[in-house]
Amino acid sequence: PEAIFTPATKAETGHDINIPFEEVVEMVGARTASVIRARTLAVYGFARDYARERGIIIADTKLEFGWVDDELIVIDELLTPDSSRFWPADGYQPGQAQPSFDKQYVRDWLISTGWNREPPPPVLPDDVVEGTADKYREAFRKLTGQELLVP
Repeated sequence: PEAIFTPATKAETGHDINIPFEEVVEMVGARTASVIRARTLAVYGFARDYARERGIIIADTKLEFGWVDDELIVIDELLTPDSSRFWPADGYQPGQAQPSFDKQYVRDWLISTGWNREPPPPVLPDDVVEGTADKYREAFRKLTGQELLVP
């Protein structure tokens, strides 16, 4: 499938808000909007192909851009299990909820508690923390071919 560019902006609270590309153009100008889109798709395309060769589907990811002096750069984290959805390719089932190597494990646990999404969230039990860490380490191992050394 072809990658798609879905721009979003930060909300005051809650999730980011998807916006049309035309709104990005209004915010930053046509040239900058086009550069952001091209760089986003290029980074995603490289990462998607790299991960796919190692048995991981990057279902989606988030890139954040900002300015340093006159240079447009990627800011914040990039292609982590916190900013992306990583699925094992060998377990992919179209139209089904996918097993994952990302923060979905924590989200699923929070939903199971009935948490109303009002701060503060419930304290994560040790088994959920360790299960999440195991998923992140497995993604690291698959992507790098190395074990993540934990201090």
